[in-house]
Amino acid sequence: MKLQHSDISPMLEVARVAARLAGQRAMEEIKYVKTSVKNQSEMVTQADPICQALIINRVKETYPDHGFIAEEGPDGKLLYQPPRGSERIWWVIDPIDGTNNYAHGLLCFVVSIGVIYEGKPIVGVIFDPATDSMFATARDVDAQLNNSRIQVSDDGMNDLTSVSIDSHFPPEHAGAINEIIGRTRFRNLGAAALELAYVARGALIGSVLTVPKLWDLAAGAILVENAGGVVTDIHGGDIFPLDLDNYTGQQYPLLAGNKKTHAQLLELFNPRPEGT
Repeated sequence: MKLQHSDISPMLEVARVAARLAGQRAMEEIKYVKTSVKNQSEMVTQADPICQALIINRVKETYPDHGFIAEEGPDGKLLYQPPRGSERIWWVIDPIDGTNNYAHGLLCFVVSIGVIYEGKPIVGVIFDPATDSMFATARDVDAQLNNSRIQVSDDGMNDLTSVSIDSHFPPEHAGAINEIIGRTRFRNLGAAALELAYVARGALIGSVLTVPKLWDLAAGAILVENAGGVVTDIHGGDIFPLDLDNYTGQQYPLLAGNKKTHAQLLELFNPRPEGT
């Protein structure tokens, strides 16, 4: 089945509504945060499953046969509900991206909702409830912030521009990341989806995500690309299409940025051997 704009546009609207509902609930729950640790390394709060359920229930009102992949599942695992009909459409959800920030009362977190069809994102919504910022886009729809078009920056790395970097990165990337730190006013927001949204807006010129999972990037990737940017794996290869029927929580290290910055990042992470 080939999806038309008339099929996708209602999904974008549902995603906007669901993201706002979840974001508003998260702002209410932050007054009474209770935390626990899953998988011995990841923080989770009582608000995460509440907000996730709000999103899924809202989506199912309109699309009961669509599939879901979301961060908060049973026993610390992901939530995985395959599509039930012939339409292999998946909603990929991070109810609170930036949970560590959220748990400590740091208002730097977002709700991230992506819709994937044939292995590629077709809708992306990232909502920052603390600033009432709704980043949204869809296939053949411009990237927008609160209904105004946004574009990536034209700048490359210099002393006045910022690239976001993960909190934790593997040792083999230390050289490239130290170079970024030395050449830019680097940032770490603690919320991968928000960092991608700011790349799309042009506030960040690029982002290095070394440990993102699908729900961290599903919405942000299409947002950056529709804003004129580039998103690839860390070696410059395509991330999409993905086989969601066999997704079990794999990470997809990526580089995102405007065209100039992305090329610079790619060179740093993939240096040419000496003498070539």
